[in-house]
Amino acid sequence: MRYSIIFRLIDRNRFDETMIESTPPDNGAPRTGLDIHEILKILPHRYPLLLIDRVLELKRKEKIVAIKNVTINEPFFNGHFPGLPIMPGVLIVEAIAQAGGALLLTEVEDRTDKVMVFTGIERAKFRRPVSPGDQLRIEVEVQGWRAVPRMIAVKMHGVASVAGKKVAEATVSCQLIDSSRGRGDGSNGDSADAE
Repeated sequence: MRYSIIFRLIDRNRFDETMIESTPPDNGAPRTGLDIHEILKILPHRYPLLLIDRVLELKRKEKIVAIKNVTINEPFFNGHFPGLPIMPGVLIVEAIAQAGGALLLTEVEDRTDKVMVFTGIERAKFRRPVSPGDQLRIEVEVQGWRAVPRMIAVKMHGVASVAGKKVAEATVSCQLIDSSRGRGDGSNGDSADAE
Protein backbone atom coordinates (compact mmCIF):
# COMPACT_ATOMS: atom_id res chain seq x y z
CA MET A 1 0.00 0.00 0.00
CA ARG A 2 2.75 2.41 0.94
CA TYR A 3 4.63 1.79 -2.32
CA SER A 4 1.56 2.44 -4.39
CA ILE A 5 1.05 5.84 -2.72
CA ILE A 6 4.68 6.81 -3.25
CA PHE A 7 4.51 5.59 -6.83
CA ARG A 8 1.41 7.66 -7.51
CA LEU A 9 2.98 10.78 -6.00
CA ILE A 10 6.08 10.41 -8.14
CA ASP A 11 3.93 9.72 -11.17
CA ARG A 12 1.74 12.74 -10.42
CA ASN A 13 4.75 15.01 -9.96
CA ARG A 14 6.14 13.83 -13.27
CA PHE A 15 2.81 14.56 -14.92
CA ASP A 16 2.68 18.05 -13.40
CA GLU A 17 6.24 18.81 -14.55
CA THR A 18 5.37 17.63 -18.05
CA MET A 19 2.30 19.83 -18.09
CA ILE A 20 4.28 22.85 -16.92
CA GLU A 21 6.99 22.27 -19.52
CA SER A 22 4.57 21.78 -22.39
CA THR A 23 2.34 24.75 -21.57
CA PRO A 24 3.39 27.71 -23.74
CA PRO A 25 4.07 30.98 -21.97
CA ASP A 26 1.24 33.50 -22.18
CA ASN A 27 3.13 36.55 -23.38
CA GLY A 28 0.33 38.02 -25.47
CA ALA A 29 1.54 36.29 -28.64
CA PRO A 30 -1.17 34.80 -30.88
CA ARG A 31 -1.87 31.10 -30.28
CA THR A 32 -0.59 28.82 -32.95
CA GLY A 33 -2.13 25.52 -31.80
CA LEU A 34 -5.64 24.11 -31.58
CA ASP A 35 -7.13 21.59 -29.17
CA ILE A 36 -9.77 19.03 -30.13
CA HIS A 37 -12.65 21.38 -29.25
CA GLU A 38 -11.32 24.06 -31.60
CA ILE A 39 -10.71 21.47 -34.33
CA LEU A 40 -14.35 20.33 -34.03
CA LYS A 41 -15.46 23.92 -34.61
CA ILE A 42 -13.39 24.10 -37.80
CA LEU A 43 -13.68 20.67 -39.46
CA PRO A 44 -17.01 19.02 -40.31
CA HIS A 45 -15.54 15.52 -39.72
CA ARG A 46 -16.63 13.48 -36.70
CA TYR A 47 -15.69 10.13 -35.18
CA PRO A 48 -14.76 7.70 -36.61
CA LEU A 49 -13.40 9.79 -39.51
CA LEU A 50 -11.93 12.74 -37.63
CA LEU A 51 -8.25 11.91 -37.95
CA ILE A 52 -6.45 14.76 -36.18
CA ASP A 53 -6.48 15.22 -32.41
CA ARG A 54 -4.46 18.38 -31.91
CA VAL A 55 -2.77 21.11 -33.92
CA LEU A 56 0.67 21.97 -32.57
CA GLU A 57 1.58 24.72 -35.02
CA LEU A 58 -0.33 26.78 -37.55
CA LYS A 59 1.12 29.48 -39.81
CA ARG A 60 -1.60 31.10 -41.88
CA LYS A 61 -1.60 30.02 -45.53
CA GLU A 62 1.82 28.38 -45.04
CA LYS A 63 2.08 25.39 -42.72
CA ILE A 64 0.30 23.26 -40.14
CA VAL A 65 1.59 20.56 -37.79
CA ALA A 66 -0.99 18.22 -36.27
CA ILE A 67 -1.02 14.94 -34.38
CA LYS A 68 -3.19 11.83 -34.43
CA ASN A 69 -2.97 9.45 -31.50
CA VAL A 70 -3.50 6.01 -32.97
CA THR A 71 -5.29 3.61 -30.59
CA ILE A 72 -6.38 -0.01 -30.82
CA ASN A 73 -9.97 1.27 -30.51
CA GLU A 74 -9.91 2.62 -34.07
CA PRO A 75 -12.71 0.80 -35.96
CA PHE A 76 -10.54 0.01 -38.99
CA PHE A 77 -8.21 -2.20 -36.94
CA ASN A 78 -10.93 -4.88 -36.70
CA GLY A 79 -10.34 -5.79 -40.31
CA HIS A 80 -6.98 -4.23 -41.23
CA PHE A 81 -5.51 -6.68 -40.33
CA PRO A 82 -6.71 -9.18 -37.70
CA GLY A 83 -3.68 -10.09 -35.61
CA LEU A 84 -1.53 -7.41 -37.29
CA PRO A 85 -3.26 -4.02 -36.89
CA ILE A 86 -1.96 -1.48 -39.41
CA MET A 87 -3.52 1.92 -40.10
CA PRO A 88 -4.66 2.01 -43.75
CA GLY A 89 -2.48 4.26 -45.91
CA VAL A 90 -5.52 5.96 -47.41
CA LEU A 91 -6.48 7.13 -43.91
CA ILE A 92 -3.01 8.57 -43.39
CA VAL A 93 -3.51 10.55 -46.61
CA GLU A 94 -6.95 11.57 -45.29
CA ALA A 95 -5.27 12.77 -42.06
CA ILE A 96 -2.89 14.87 -44.18
CA ALA A 97 -5.89 16.34 -46.02
CA GLN A 98 -7.73 17.04 -42.76
CA ALA A 99 -4.73 18.86 -41.33
CA GLY A 100 -4.58 20.88 -44.55
CA GLY A 101 -8.33 21.42 -44.29
CA ALA A 102 -7.94 22.86 -40.80
CA LEU A 103 -5.36 25.27 -42.21
CA LEU A 104 -7.62 26.16 -45.15
CA LEU A 105 -10.81 26.54 -43.13
CA THR A 106 -9.22 28.89 -40.58
CA GLU A 107 -9.08 31.41 -43.44
CA VAL A 108 -12.84 31.26 -44.00
CA GLU A 109 -15.05 33.33 -41.71
CA ASP A 110 -18.39 31.76 -42.66
CA ARG A 111 -17.48 28.10 -42.91
CA THR A 112 -20.74 26.62 -41.62
CA ASP A 113 -21.98 25.91 -45.17
CA LYS A 114 -18.57 24.94 -46.60
CA VAL A 115 -16.83 21.62 -47.05
CA MET A 116 -13.35 20.79 -48.30
CA VAL A 117 -13.13 18.10 -50.98
CA PHE A 118 -10.20 16.29 -52.59
CA THR A 119 -9.46 17.26 -56.16
CA GLY A 120 -6.25 15.27 -56.46
CA ILE A 121 -3.69 13.07 -54.75
CA GLU A 122 -0.19 12.89 -56.20
CA ARG A 123 3.03 11.14 -55.30
CA ALA A 124 1.60 9.23 -52.34
CA LYS A 125 4.25 7.02 -50.75
CA PHE A 126 3.97 4.72 -47.76
CA ARG A 127 7.23 3.83 -46.03
CA ARG A 128 6.44 2.21 -42.67
CA PRO A 129 3.36 0.74 -40.98
CA VAL A 130 1.47 2.77 -38.38
CA SER A 131 0.25 0.68 -35.45
CA PRO A 132 -1.79 1.14 -32.27
CA GLY A 133 0.14 3.21 -29.73
CA ASP A 134 1.86 5.33 -32.39
CA GLN A 135 1.52 9.08 -32.47
CA LEU A 136 1.24 10.26 -36.05
CA ARG A 137 2.81 13.68 -36.60
CA ILE A 138 1.42 15.34 -39.71
CA GLU A 139 3.24 18.29 -41.28
CA VAL A 140 1.57 20.00 -44.21
CA GLU A 141 3.00 22.87 -46.25
CA VAL A 142 1.07 24.92 -48.78
CA GLN A 143 2.48 24.78 -52.30
CA GLY A 144 -0.21 26.85 -54.00
CA TRP A 145 -3.20 28.89 -52.85
CA ARG A 146 -5.81 30.34 -55.19
CA ALA A 147 -8.84 32.27 -54.04
CA VAL A 148 -11.54 33.58 -56.35
CA PRO A 149 -15.07 34.62 -55.43
CA ARG A 150 -16.96 31.64 -53.93
CA MET A 151 -14.00 29.24 -54.28
CA ILE A 152 -10.65 28.51 -52.69
CA ALA A 153 -8.30 25.88 -54.13
CA VAL A 154 -5.12 24.72 -52.42
CA LYS A 155 -2.27 22.34 -53.24
CA MET A 156 -0.34 21.03 -50.23
CA HIS A 157 2.45 18.58 -49.53
CA GLY A 158 2.13 16.53 -46.37
CA VAL A 159 4.52 14.28 -44.50
CA ALA A 160 3.41 11.91 -41.75
CA SER A 161 5.96 10.58 -39.27
CA VAL A 162 6.11 8.44 -36.15
CA ALA A 163 8.93 8.94 -33.63
CA GLY A 164 10.83 11.10 -36.13
CA LYS A 165 10.66 8.51 -38.94
CA LYS A 166 8.71 9.25 -42.11
CA VAL A 167 5.83 6.81 -42.57
CA ALA A 168 3.97 8.42 -45.49
CA GLU A 169 3.81 11.48 -47.71
CA ALA A 170 1.54 12.84 -50.39
CA THR A 171 0.71 15.96 -52.32
CA VAL A 172 -3.00 16.72 -52.07
CA SER A 173 -5.15 19.20 -53.91
CA CYS A 174 -8.34 20.39 -52.26
CA GLN A 175 -11.13 22.80 -52.99
CA LEU A 176 -13.51 24.54 -50.64
CA ILE A 177 -17.07 24.38 -51.91
CA ASP A 178 -20.57 25.16 -50.66
CA SER A 179 -21.90 22.11 -48.82
CA SER A 180 -25.19 22.37 -50.78
CA ARG A 181 -23.31 21.89 -54.08
CA GLY A 182 -23.85 18.47 -55.57
CA ARG A 183 -26.97 17.68 -53.59
CA GLY A 184 -29.11 18.44 -56.63
CA ASP A 185 -32.83 19.10 -56.68
CA GLY A 186 -33.86 15.63 -55.52
CA SER A 187 -34.50 14.19 -58.97
CA ASN A 188 -32.80 10.99 -60.04
CA GLY A 189 -31.28 12.58 -63.15
CA ASP A 190 -33.39 10.69 -65.71
CA SER A 191 -34.33 12.65 -68.80
CA ALA A 192 -37.94 11.53 -68.34
CA ASP A 193 -38.08 13.60 -65.14
CA ALA A 194 -37.27 16.72 -67.13
CA GLU A 195 -40.28 16.28 -69.43
